[in-house]
Amino acid sequence: MPTREERHSKILRLIAEKEVDTQSLLAELLVKSGCNVTQATVSRDIKELGLIKVRGEQKKYKYALPPVNQGLAKLANLFTESVISMEAAMNLLVVKTYPGTANTACLFLDNVNLPHIVGTLAGDDTFIIIAKTQEDVEIIYNKLKEYVKS
Repeated sequence: MPTREERHSKILRLIAEKEVDTQSLLAELLVKSGCNVTQATVSRDIKELGLIKVRGEQKKYKYALPPVNQGLAKLANLFTESVISMEAAMNLLVVKTYPGTANTACLFLDNVNLPHIVGTLAGDDTFIIIAKTQEDVEIIYNKLKEYVKS
């Protein structure tokens, strides 16, 4: 059975490839791709991913990620350029950055509004992300590693 992160990745791929307009259609597509899910799971996933409905080309509306504004895109780039490493510690994620860049990198997270984050605290070259649970730390880590240079 795929993990939640793998399921979320499949959902994002499906909504990018097809005009998915209902939770039941999304659940059906997930089942066909090997994820045994219920409507309640799909509903929860949609909320966790922050999906919205936008006007589609073929159907009236479809699920999509919310648009990223230019300011947030710039902050995402600064985050990518600033972060050196990330390490989990209980319900905290400790992020090391280049000197003088922790506040800016942290500002990106404050603007993304991930529901798993309770708060952040930044210094000069390190900031911490306080998650609701230890499980949430893994979710946050997996989402942020997409922005971190390898």
